[in-house]
Amino acid sequence: MIVCDTGPLVAAALSKDPDHHRCVELFTGLHLAQREMIIPSPVIAEVGYLLATKASPHVEAGFLESLANEDFHVEELKVSDYSRMAELVEQYADLPLGTTDAAVLTVTERLNIQELATLDLRHFNVVRPKHVKALTLLP
Repeated sequence: MIVCDTGPLVAAALSKDPDHHRCVELFTGLHLAQREMIIPSPVIAEVGYLLATKASPHVEAGFLESLANEDFHVEELKVSDYSRMAELVEQYADLPLGTTDAAVLTVTERLNIQELATLDLRHFNVVRPKHVKALTLLP
């Protein structure tokens, strides 16, 4: 299993994005290996907004169809996740970390997942999860 942050999902959908090819390769490889790709629910709104504004509503709809087709597993937040997210937002206020990134980290911890698909090295190279020394960041 791997948790997916916003950046790679957007880059994979936008052919002119500088990270497009490596993100497409990542998701293709994960799909072929039948690895479960988990998207924390707050990531969906960010991806949808960015696809609609940087590409088109048609591209946004394609992403939503991929969720309907279960190409990804959407992980809803639990009530207990919000306390951990608040703790992370406070702890990393100088970054600032923000709600979505806090949700991504919280889901990796709760599901005990070490791999994270992200382009956000600024945040995820700094934050320290509770369950492992550091996350393995891909691509």
